[in-house]
Amino acid sequence: MNRTALRSAIVTVGVIFCCTTLGHAQNAGKHPITFEDMIQMHRVADPRISPDGKWVAFAVATPDMNANRNASNIWVVPTAGGDAVQLTQSGHDTSPAWSPDGKALAFLSSRDGTSQVYVLSMDGGEAHPITHLSTGADMVKWSPDGKTIAFTSAVYPDCKDDPCNKKRDEEKEKNKVKARVYEQLLYRHWDHWFESKRSHLFVETADGSGEARDLNAGANYDVPPDQRGGPEDINFSPDSKEICFTAVTDKIEAISTNGDLFIVPVAGGEAKRITTNPGFDGNPVYSPDGRFIAYHAQVTPGYEADRWRVMLYDRQAGKSENLTESFDRSANELAWSADSKTIFFTAETETLQPVYAMAAKPGTQPNKVIAEGFNTGLTISVDGKALAFERSSLLMPAEVFVAAEDGSGSRQLTHLNESILARVDMNAPETFWFEGADGTRVQAMMIRPPHFDATKKYPLLVLLHGGPQTMWSNAWGYRWNEQLFSGGGYVTLMINRRGSTGYGQKFTDEITNDWGGKPYVDVMKGIDFVLGKYKFIDGSRMAAAGGSYGGYMADWIATHNGRFKAIISHAGIYDKFSMYATEELWFEEHDMQGTPWTNPESYRKWGPLTYAAELGKFKTPTLVICGERDYRVPCTQSMEFFSALQRQGVPSKLIVFPDEGHWILKPQNSQFWYKTFFDWLERWMK
Repeated sequence: MNRTALRSAIVTVGVIFCCTTLGHAQNAGKHPITFEDMIQMHRVADPRISPDGKWVAFAVATPDMNANRNASNIWVVPTAGGDAVQLTQSGHDTSPAWSPDGKALAFLSSRDGTSQVYVLSMDGGEAHPITHLSTGADMVKWSPDGKTIAFTSAVYPDCKDDPCNKKRDEEKEKNKVKARVYEQLLYRHWDHWFESKRSHLFVETADGSGEARDLNAGANYDVPPDQRGGPEDINFSPDSKEICFTAVTDKIEAISTNGDLFIVPVAGGEAKRITTNPGFDGNPVYSPDGRFIAYHAQVTPGYEADRWRVMLYDRQAGKSENLTESFDRSANELAWSADSKTIFFTAETETLQPVYAMAAKPGTQPNKVIAEGFNTGLTISVDGKALAFERSSLLMPAEVFVAAEDGSGSRQLTHLNESILARVDMNAPETFWFEGADGTRVQAMMIRPPHFDATKKYPLLVLLHGGPQTMWSNAWGYRWNEQLFSGGGYVTLMINRRGSTGYGQKFTDEITNDWGGKPYVDVMKGIDFVLGKYKFIDGSRMAAAGGSYGGYMADWIATHNGRFKAIISHAGIYDKFSMYATEELWFEEHDMQGTPWTNPESYRKWGPLTYAAELGKFKTPTLVICGERDYRVPCTQSMEFFSALQRQGVPSKLIVFPDEGHWILKPQNSQFWYKTFFDWLERWMK
């Protein structure tokens, strides 16, 4: 990520004028970024460095407007520099994984209708499937000895073979009764209902000559945990004899954030639990010498925003040590050095995500080896000499980068969106700090519109992030693209208010049972700060927009002040009592410090609905958006809010996407979402 010099938040009008004049000259012929520009961009993901460190394989997804989906293929690029090469053409290929000898790539493909594991020789030829389960395949891993491929597949726990699963699916499809019946929680998650299947861990011979074997046969739990885990939660031991994985075995999954590590022999046998921490244990990675398993852990039960600690499990002693209790950041994406002495990881830090390294022993402090940029997808070569990762910024979509083990010599390898970026005019984000609630320092970012002229007045668009425990990062996004908003002629403001990650655990925790308290004050004080400091912002033309918790904050603002000309609430939380229809109940119970019947006062106090009782409280024209398949924030929350707006005579509009969940993902839906968003702002911000 080219984290090019962020503009200073303290500049004189004269300097601004000079920079603006120069910018016009430099950007002659460029235009503000549009949805049409953004939807053409290639979306890089899953970089994987080859064992010898000479290549990086990665997936590239490109929106297909006609098909209304993202077409994804596998690419490779040499680490020494050179053009990236597209290896597959089906448009249904993801998740590349190198063979240990670097002579082949395994990947997932649904080119024939069902997702299966395919293998492609690097010497040429066609890719061929090596798995053939009727239930498909997901999350592919290659064993270090090259003989075995592990993958996951959603199966009926009481089925002992694939014919049983296939017959059960066929009978279910033919049955005219589609009633869903449940006797326990969790019965739906994010955008799908529980259909009596569980994701199990399978192994298959790498040449596809054997039969896939279920290593979790009969288990009534998911490997990895549904929607909370990923490929990083499954890994082989260096000798290829066992696999360590994460699973949630608590009976009531909807109220538990617990997840433990298990090991299971690749040859088959009982899975053995090796951690008992009441929080979540995940991302197990064996040291190359086989002595340790590094993993990350949350130690506070029932709290999904507790920071990830780096833990070290001694396989011989059967004990774990906490290596980063004094490191006040959340560790992600663990990787080992070749000599088993150093652990690498990424961690969000004040809008960025540096790469850290630390000695694999207690009492040491992590050091930034790559300080610049928002980095993710960390992977390391077998010899330990090269790191590969993806990097993005608010000026650049994700691209593949490589660096030496010590972080030096960071270089961009891919330039897939360079031609599009060359024709659009975008401004770098400006970061600044201000005094929020209780005098606490709060950080924010601001983006000026293209072709900026300091002598003009611009409307202000305040973006409200979700989570609530996430942060506005200096990274590219597609669902809420900050540059696209600024391209519409708005000064875009992003405030990392109380509850944001990347600023220490205390700062994150201060939103607990205070949803409309300090976070709201932080947002209002941030707005006051920029209005006082930047004279080119028109305080009489302001809008606020947010999704999820950001939608909640939009609803809260609608009931607490009339400063804004327009509000946009996407998947917002309006009634905290009926929000208990969400799937992950631990979230509500932690943040409200109880259930609706044990602590009703918090649910009442922090629900925007409560303040609708004051007739005439709602005044601001509001656009309300939701997806019918959103089970995290049920669409009825938005419908309730819209009903209240309509009954109080407030100009408002409701948009419901029947085929979307919490996020609007399909290209045509995204186009409609952005158009409606801008139309609403234009209507009320003239």
